Amino acid sequence: MSESVVRVRLDLAYDGAGFVGWAVQPGLRSVQGEIETALATVLRLDERAPLTVAGRTDSGVHARGQVAHVDVPTAAFEAAPGRSERTPEEALERRLGGLLPADIVIHRASRAPDGFDARFSAIWRRYSYTVVDPGGRRDPWQRGSQLWHPRPLDVAAMDSAARRLVGEHDFLAYCKPREGATTIRTLLDFGWRRLDRTVQAEVRADAFCHSMVRSLVGACLAVGEGRWQVDRPEELLARAQRDSTVTVVPPHGLVLEEVAYPPADRLADRATVARSMRAPTVR
Repeated sequence: MSESVVRVRLDLAYDGAGFVGWAVQPGLRSVQGEIETALATVLRLDERAPLTVAGRTDSGVHARGQVAHVDVPTAAFEAAPGRSERTPEEALERRLGGLLPADIVIHRASRAPDGFDARFSAIWRRYSYTVVDPGGRRDPWQRGSQLWHPRPLDVAAMDSAARRLVGEHDFLAYCKPREGATTIRTLLDFGWRRLDRTVQAEVRADAFCHSMVRSLVGACLAVGEGRWQVDRPEELLARAQRDSTVTVVPPHGLVLEEVAYPPADRLADRATVARSMRAPTVR
């Protein structure tokens, strides 16, 4: 990177209900757009500096542990404290907090280590999805982050079906493919449990393709209701083709919980590997 530019890492959270998603869309409210506008104001930039994010969440999806990076002029970054004794990182975090709306919170702003890329350096992302069935308790204060499901769910069957999908596979059956992008992913963990009178899924993978988590959840709900056999999600996965019987559940129950990165000396190597297109797995 040029000596005149500094890469800043942002650790953040947001309530996705009021956004069209992470990515900027003309005339619509997005998480990326709000933060880029605030950054331009705080750092007095002539134009907005584009953010790169670990996971581009869809409309209505929430995040507790999102990570992004932005490249900004070093002079502007170092001028952020003004006359205060704060560090540039502390000043940027505080001033962004004063400008951003209440549904976006910057937990930390830090100077990124060499080789860091919020998207490509990540080694895994972890999501949760929360459901309340008739065996649980509906909390009106949580209705914006839970799917209220009308039928009882067999959580043990759902958990069994989910665990059969772990591993490296072509997840085309559970993705909306994008031109030029692979649908091969490594699902590291996928399971279900009852917790605090809710039914919760935890899904962790090296990366996710479009609608993958919500499609996997939809397949497991079909198992939990008894409409599908436990082995059906695995059978659909093996076909490696988009299946119209897979339901994409609503977004509001989904939360990006955490993004993990390798040690600093391996960040650049990880980014290089992640950028390369993986060949289809031989079955």
